Amino acid sequence: MSGSVPATGRPKDRILGTARSLFRKCGIRGTGVDTIAESAGTNKMTLYRHFQSKDALIVACLEDAARDAEELWRTVEASAPGEPRRQLDTWIRLVEAGLQHDRGCEFSNAAVELPEACSVVRDTIASFKRTQRERLAGICRQAGIREADRLADTLGLMVEGARVSRQASGDEGPSSRFADCARMAIDHFALQGSPGLAKAPAENQPAE
Repeated sequence: MSGSVPATGRPKDRILGTARSLFRKCGIRGTGVDTIAESAGTNKMTLYRHFQSKDALIVACLEDAARDAEELWRTVEASAPGEPRRQLDTWIRLVEAGLQHDRGCEFSNAAVELPEACSVVRDTIASFKRTQRERLAGICRQAGIREADRLADTLGLMVEGARVSRQASGDEGPSSRFADCARMAIDHFALQGSPGLAKAPAENQPAE
């Protein structure tokens, strides 16, 4: 079995990219270090020179995934500076696009696969999830939504559920309604807390 990462670049980068690819495709438990090293065009000695253990490699993969998530937030913030309601709509569209091709959240998958993982792995997962929740709640607060934390939790649960639903039911299942449900939730919380808040303009429609 081989990963989708070409055998070019620094060995450490090849190992990291290959491990992430194989973990997504085959699961963390189902992927051994021998397979990762071979697929990356290197060997176990080199792998362990850069990553002292499989746990250390797992953490490095999760940290790499966290950097990808930061790119998403930068895109959200840059999409409509000073307009948090529009930023929320951008977030919805990016999540919706991601649902079409991802195999679930790498952090959630690791949490399910590794319930007895070492504390460093568990702490890495928990820290990432807290950060994502705080980033989303922060935009909700900037939008003037009174129960911003509760809305962030609602949207977060929707994302997790949509990812699982897509794996179980495919593109035409309940996950296909994620964007509609997320926008309804945002509008509901906005009206509950701040009746005067305007809705974000619908996608592909000009702002009034």
